[in-house]
Amino acid sequence: MIENLKGTHETVNYQGDFKIRIYPNKEYEDYPQHWHTDIEIIMPIKNNFKATINEITYNLDVEDIIIIPPGELHQLYAPPTGYRIILQFDCTLLCSLNGFNSAFHIFRPCVCVTPSSMPDIHKELSSLILDITSEYFSNRVFGEASAYSMLIRFFTILGRSCINRNDKLSSIKKQRQHEYIDVILNVCNYISDHCTENINVDDIASIAGFSKYHFARIFKQVMNTSCYEYLISCRIMHAEKLLINPDLPIMQIAMKSGFSSLATFNRVFKAKNHCTPKEYRAIYVI
Repeated sequence: MIENLKGTHETVNYQGDFKIRIYPNKEYEDYPQHWHTDIEIIMPIKNNFKATINEITYNLDVEDIIIIPPGELHQLYAPPTGYRIILQFDCTLLCSLNGFNSAFHIFRPCVCVTPSSMPDIHKELSSLILDITSEYFSNRVFGEASAYSMLIRFFTILGRSCINRNDKLSSIKKQRQHEYIDVILNVCNYISDHCTENINVDDIASIAGFSKYHFARIFKQVMNTSCYEYLISCRIMHAEKLLINPDLPIMQIAMKSGFSSLATFNRVFKAKNHCTPKEYRAIYVI
């Protein structure tokens, strides 16, 4: 069940500092449309399951896996009988690691891993979910560390697979594909580090060594989003961290996060998080 729902926003309740939550869901209960700032992984164990994300419905068979990134509106439908693992975790756990912040953009609006769609990684990923669940419910020494390490392994495998499977790069020679991917991932790291500064797409294209047009096209192909949208997402993530501090005025947070005006900040923040910065602060600051 959803323990803490305000409007369409779910706040995930974690146990202490362990920022992973696993729910062995056996209830015949549908979940209404909602979103959260956490990443969610669902894998049916017995019987099927259904999820609607951005108005697209995904039917999951046993051991199919769906990964839902932060901020995506979704609705879940359970059959009369069955059992599925629902795993949620705080994305800041991985976003601080080089490469992971950019990887989550590749997964939008979701990723489905099935034996037919990703046969080379499905078995390993499903096994990792079971192993993480085992650690989560055990009292073994270093259980948290073990669960975190397997979660990193899970998204390393998934991220590499999603990038390498990018059909939009299929017309480019294999060696050049890897070169482009390396350049774009390095650019993503640069954007993450400098997103609060006065940078634009022209500056970033120059750093990548491409013309603006060529860079924009390759970035979109690799990351499944535009460079501008990626920059804005990084600025929003930076603002989310600042909003937790109740002493910082929202206008100051907008400026510190790289936005030129409060109006722009409010507009893009609400478009991404389905709430205003003020409402976001009210949710997280007691």
